[in-house]
Formats: sequence, structure tokens, C-alpha cells
Amino acid sequence: MTHVTLRSEFETLIDPYAPVAQVGTGFDFTEGPIWHPVDHYLLFSDMPGDVRRRWDARRGVTEVKRPSNKCNGMTYDAELNLIVCEHATSSLIRERPDGRREVLASHFGGQELNSPNDVCVHSSGAIYFSDPWYGRMPVYGVERPRQLGFQGVYRVVPGSEPKLVVDRHLFDQPNGLCFSPDEKLLYVNDTVQALIRAFDVNADGTLANARVFASGIRSELEAGLPDGMKCDQHGNVWVTAPGGVWVYSPRGELLGKVRVPEMVANLAWGGPDFRTLYLTSTRSVYAIPTKAGPRHEPYMSGRRGSSGGAASTGPAAAAPILADGEMRLDPNRCAMIIQDLQNDVIMDGGAFADSGAPGHAKQQHVIENVRRLAESARARGVAIIHVWFVVEPGAPGVTLNAPLFEGLVDSKAMVRGSWGAAPVSGLEPRPGDFVVEKMRMSAWEGTRLETILKATGRDMIINTGAWTNMSVEHTARTGADKGYFMIVPEDCCSTMNADWHSASINFAMQNVAVVTRADAVIRALG
Repeated sequence: MTHVTLRSEFETLIDPYAPVAQVGTGFDFTEGPIWHPVDHYLLFSDMPGDVRRRWDARRGVTEVKRPSNKCNGMTYDAELNLIVCEHATSSLIRERPDGRREVLASHFGGQELNSPNDVCVHSSGAIYFSDPWYGRMPVYGVERPRQLGFQGVYRVVPGSEPKLVVDRHLFDQPNGLCFSPDEKLLYVNDTVQALIRAFDVNADGTLANARVFASGIRSELEAGLPDGMKCDQHGNVWVTAPGGVWVYSPRGELLGKVRVPEMVANLAWGGPDFRTLYLTSTRSVYAIPTKAGPRHEPYMSGRRGSSGGAASTGPAAAAPILADGEMRLDPNRCAMIIQDLQNDVIMDGGAFADSGAPGHAKQQHVIENVRRLAESARARGVAIIHVWFVVEPGAPGVTLNAPLFEGLVDSKAMVRGSWGAAPVSGLEPRPGDFVVEKMRMSAWEGTRLETILKATGRDMIINTGAWTNMSVEHTARTGADKGYFMIVPEDCCSTMNADWHSASINFAMQNVAVVTRADAVIRALG
């Protein structure tokens, strides 16, 4: 089956001849796909059949819950608890790994919700869900009168009452919803109106500036309407639509269409590298390889602890505690890395001054921002770790296997004892700080960094320094692989120019770290 390319960017996201593989069929109406990042299986619901199923490559399709309260959309929170929209109970619920069931939302203003339909989790821990009334219709739910006179979108912080975050008369049937990679936008589609709206996400979690992002998502020739929706790592929006899935750029341009043999109800990325798009269709579930992956959802960093829940200490612990849209970090779990902020790297007169690095460091105010953040962090008990690239005179032990290392040796840069290897003025180590030396881009490779982190009990890393697209990015990638929670304040990083910095921050980093700014980290540390 050939997919439809409308703009060239589409083929950077998916091969136009990418195969559409059927992984299961014979169902009534499938929905709610979600991939478990640790145990590597797909959960999905069959609403008319009132059953939840799972699929994995070894065992195929198996049944895991019947009855399922006609569940629809599902996702995980950062601790790998399952968040479920239930049509039959008009509730949003949380299922713990040990089977405990908690109701997160069931009423608004003293009246029953219509039927929570789709759900997504913000990095703050707040949960956003849509509430059309499909679950009060025959087949897809339990037929019964509605108590609310509108269909809304809600935000709920577990343990509190849900808050309506849109005008109550804006939507006919709000359905799929998803965040942009930086969580500055929330997209919500409307099945009846056949459109997608975008909202700005305020610091307190409320929504503002509603506008139509894409419209006319319908066809008289093919079945399908806006239903499930996800954002990829680049900020493109993938939405179910006539003939399969339509893909829109962040500017609202229709890039292309993914063709599927059946009407698609929802979608989710999965697989070991999150590069397989799973689609729940009318009677079947399909899988398609993609070149792009999803925006980094909080659950994608989750790891299960020995008791069956998410680990709470050590590497791969639960995400930072967040509330009301504000990040909250425990200073005793945090370490701040100040990497490669040495004279040769970012100062005029340094070995790499011709690269443009000094200019971009000034543009980013990186020295002042890192100094200010380090002082606040140090005062709150955060471990400060200076990571320096140090070369012995004559460069023994430096391999010439990459242009970066060749340039290092040719420029006689970062030689021990020289001005170039010294930290820039204002970022010298203070008593109690740690210093780690390296001869590679990543702060992890061949160093004692992890020994220090384990000895001090730190599992959250505030990652700063130069260069953004090299040392900082390499360190973030490896840290994420090791199970550490990586936090990158982008105004505490710099590289050769703004374009390279932006490419790293807005694309690569979004998949391995929480990207934020210095002031937000300072507030988060309390």
C-alpha cells in the first residue's frame, strides 16, 4: 500500500512504501493503544466487546481484562500506572501495577461526566482528558441520559477535582488530544466538527488562545474522522482521518497521508525504539515502521521497580514531583553538571574561537546563567560536578578517530595546566564541588561520574555546558539510556551558533530530557 506524499517533509517521517502489517484481527472496534516501555507489549481496548487485550511479538494477542468497563483511551503516568478512560462508569481511573483501582475523576460540578474518551499526561503529573458522550450511546458504551449539558476537556491533578479548561460550548464531541514536544501547546480535535484546535498551555496548566489548527478533516469517499491523535518528536501532528492517518506540520500544513486498509480509531508509537506506529482500526490492529518517533511522554522514561511498580530510588526513579504546572525537584536527588565551560571552548582567544562559540556563548548568557543556577543549586544541597576535557601535553591517549579529536590535537587545546584548559572566570569549583576529567565528548565515557552519582544518591541530572549539540547532547543521551532523569536548561548551554543549538534542543533533546530554562529549575529546587 502506497502512502500519499503531499509535501517532501512527509518522506522524512515515513517511507512512502512503508508496509502496513496486521498484528491482530477479528475484533469489534479497537481503541486506546499504548505501549509498555519496559515489558514491551501493546495494550488496546475493544469497547463493544467490553474487553482489554494485549499484543506482543512472542505470544500474539491475549485477553487481559473482561469486563473492562468499555474502556477507551489509555496511557501511563511517569510511574507506569495505567490511566484509563471508562465509558461504562463515566470515569477516569488509575490502575496500579498491583491491580489497585483508583477513580481520578467521575463528576464535575456534582454531575456525572459524560464518558472520558482520550487522555494524555503532562510532565507536571497533571492529566488532561476529553469528555464527549460516546460512552452513553449504544454499542460503544451504556445507553443512559446525560447529566452535563456540554462536552468539555478537563485537567485533573490526582487527588483533586477535575477543572474544565475549555469553553463549555466550544466542542461538539472533543476527542483526541496531545501535547507538543515542548508542552507549550495542547492539541484537541473534534470528531463532529472535523477539525483540530490548538491551545497555549499556561504555567498553571490552564489553556488559552484557542484557535483552529486544521479543519476539513473529512471525506465523502472514504471512512474516517478525527479521533485519536499524537504529536511526533518534531512537533508534527498525526491524526486519524479518512483513509487512515493524516500528518500535519507544526504550521498546520498537511504533509501527507498514511494509508490503512480499515478506518483507524487511534494510534500510538511503540517497539523497542518507539519507531513503530501501532494503529487500532475497526476490526484489526496494524503496525507500520516510521522514521520519526513520538514526542517524549513522561511514561517513556519509566522503569519498573522490584516490587512491580516504578522504582522510587536510584537510577530510573520516578520523574520529579510536579504540581500545578510547576516543576518540583528534590535537591537531595539532583546533581548539576557544568561541562566543558573552559577557556579554549567558549572564550575569545581560545583554541576554538574561530568556530563562533564565543559569540553564541555571549548570546546565550551561558556563563552568567550557569553561575546563577549553580549558586542556587549549591545553596540547596545539589551536588555540583565540573566536567572538564583535559589533554596531557603532547596529547597521549587521544585517538584521532573523529574530526573533533583531530581538531583538538591540531589546535593544542585543553592542555593540562594551560589557560585554555582552565574553567572560565566565575565558574571555578567551590569547596564541596566535584571535578571529573574526560577525553571524550560524553561526560560518562571513561570517567568517575557515575561513581560520584551513586555515592551521593543522585538520580536527576541538571545538564549544562558546551557544546549543546556535542558534549551536552551526548551526555543527555547516555544518561537517559542509563536510567537517569535528565534536565536540560537550554539557556545554560551554547555551541557554535544558534541554528545548531536549536536543532539539538528542539529535536534530539526532546527525546531524552526535560528541556527547560534556568529560572524554572531554580524555582523547582525551592
